[in-house]
Amino acid sequence: MERILSRPEASDAVVDIGWRYLLGTLRTSVPVGSLAQAVSLAADAVAACGDDADGHLRVDARPDRVVLTLQSLESAAVTSRDVELALRITAIAEKSGLATGPEVGTGAPRSVQLLEIAIDAMDIAAIRPFWKAVLGYADESGADGPTDPLVDPVGQCPAVWFQQMDQPRPQRNRIHFDVSVPHDEAPQRVEAALAAGGQLVSATRAPAFWVLADAEGNEVCVTTWQGRD
Repeated sequence: MERILSRPEASDAVVDIGWRYLLGTLRTSVPVGSLAQAVSLAADAVAACGDDADGHLRVDARPDRVVLTLQSLESAAVTSRDVELALRITAIAEKSGLATGPEVGTGAPRSVQLLEIAIDAMDIAAIRPFWKAVLGYADESGADGPTDPLVDPVGQCPAVWFQQMDQPRPQRNRIHFDVSVPHDEAPQRVEAALAAGGQLVSATRAPAFWVLADAEGNEVCVTTWQGRD
């Protein structure tokens, strides 16, 4: 029987096989040498998941890599079944001489990550329908309340979530990016941003998130799953 896993449980279950827990999903990136090899790996992953493929697996196949994402779509969460499928896919990839992993230290431009757009609002329920309509977005499974996040129904664009404001802040940017990275890569990402001219606004909630800003004060958060349970 499927069981929804906590953030630490999900991360611990797959970190040693190269997958990372990001925003309620398990994700890995597999380097390949051609689009044909990418499609072959994608087909093998679907076969490994069997009847669970449609309800759990998402695949982005490109000539240089295959990004694999697992989540129980019915509950919009990582379950024990997703961990089982990650183990199966990893074994299949290894038989083909391929490796699942976040690609840290391999020369890849970056590791796996997910991007969210955060919108600060005084009245979330009043603005949420506008953003849902203008973006062509939808409710996430099990989260259709007036203040819940919105997701791209075809999984191509960042999720949007709404942050409650307690008072107006007209001189502060009210839309910012949340860059969700693997928990064991966040310090290096923060350091790189600071070295590139950024400034640290706040680390009081780290490792859940660090608030950074560019030289003109535009903010971005580097986030992980840690510190949220």
